[in-house]
Amino acid sequence: MSRSNSVSPKPFEAVITDLGHDGRGVARVDGKTVFVSGALLGEQVMARLRKRHRHFDEAEVVELITHSPHRVEPRCRHFAECSGCSLQHLDAPSQIATKQRVLAENFERIGKVTPDTWLPPLSGEPWGYRRKGRLSVRNVMKKGRVLVGFREEQNPRFVAEIQHCEVMHPALGPKVGLLADLLSTMDAVDTIPQIEFAGGDDLMALVFRHMQPLSERDLAALTAFGQQHGLAIYLQPGGSSSVHPLWPEAPRLAFRIASGDAGVDDVELEFQPLDFVQVNADMNQRMMARTLELLDLQPGDRVLDLFCGLGNFTLPIARRVAEVVGVEGEHGLVERAAQNAARNGIGNAQFQVANLFEDQRGADWARQPWDKLLLDPPRAGADKVLEYLPHKQTRRIVYVSCHPASLARDAGILVNQHGFKLSSAGVMDMFPHTAHVESIALFER
Repeated sequence: MSRSNSVSPKPFEAVITDLGHDGRGVARVDGKTVFVSGALLGEQVMARLRKRHRHFDEAEVVELITHSPHRVEPRCRHFAECSGCSLQHLDAPSQIATKQRVLAENFERIGKVTPDTWLPPLSGEPWGYRRKGRLSVRNVMKKGRVLVGFREEQNPRFVAEIQHCEVMHPALGPKVGLLADLLSTMDAVDTIPQIEFAGGDDLMALVFRHMQPLSERDLAALTAFGQQHGLAIYLQPGGSSSVHPLWPEAPRLAFRIASGDAGVDDVELEFQPLDFVQVNADMNQRMMARTLELLDLQPGDRVLDLFCGLGNFTLPIARRVAEVVGVEGEHGLVERAAQNAARNGIGNAQFQVANLFEDQRGADWARQPWDKLLLDPPRAGADKVLEYLPHKQTRRIVYVSCHPASLARDAGILVNQHGFKLSSAGVMDMFPHTAHVESIALFER
């Protein structure tokens, strides 16, 4: 392969020796790492260079010379163009194994720790699971049509033209093309950059971000679309606080979490369409069951739930313990968490607003003794919290993670600085067909 700065269109041969954290195949060509889209571990391919970088290059498969035994035919006809999924061409067991390997490598490389036990991976229905996300909108004059979808895999600046999404909730997945048809008839087609979607158990909502006021004709078109397809329609003319319903007048988004234990009531959480909720409802239920099992909750326990959001974990925990306090940085989420507690008749759950990426050691909740601690941070992890927590009274911590590198870093802190052992850990396939790694870990003193 040429070493010049130009990108040669001439294909080159490569052997894939690894699978990257983003789902691309990894090869070494002329001593340089090359990430190859569409290639799997063990395959020999002809690839074409797409981009050069100082320390690595990017390429795409143009021909498979040898096939991995784990390669399958992608179910989605948009797979090659859309960046929404990167692993549909890899069979389900291998997807899980890849994610478990990524987690193990991060523990070893970053945290210098290894779990005493690997938990069996959690997985569920791999299709039609996505109930939350954002679709980009672009009116492409050269193509003479409106594109609605996720970003292109080859060029993230462009929107992939999607008619049907296999991983999106069935209330919306088959209708993505219809959204493009709708927008193509609207006066505001050039001033609607995105549509967010959020689904509860009984209703899917669409939030149309619009940069200019909508005409009466456009409002009527959106209302009719929602009525025809059973979708709640929201408008967002400005920031997140500007979101309001168009149709119906007062839509209700909510989901239930079943405890799975006789004698313990379920809980129901109401939410707003831009609130954070777990993308995969089925896996949220499975994750909940595992979290409660690992916490080993007792009737007298006092539990601290950090990064609690709407109370997704807090309220099921409250059904089993003496007291639980949830802490979250976003005022709106905390307000709705408290409302959800009251709506479910839960009186032993309290909620506090605090920026957990700032030092909160002076807060009342940070000074109290807690028997159990639950952490469910965003990608940045919980290292700032671990500067002053947990206290010596805490014997058990469950850490739910959406980023294996930050979990591995924080695992090293808990083991080496706080005297915990990493008792068990495992992956949860919250995002099938993507390289995203969701995981859970138990730490014990």
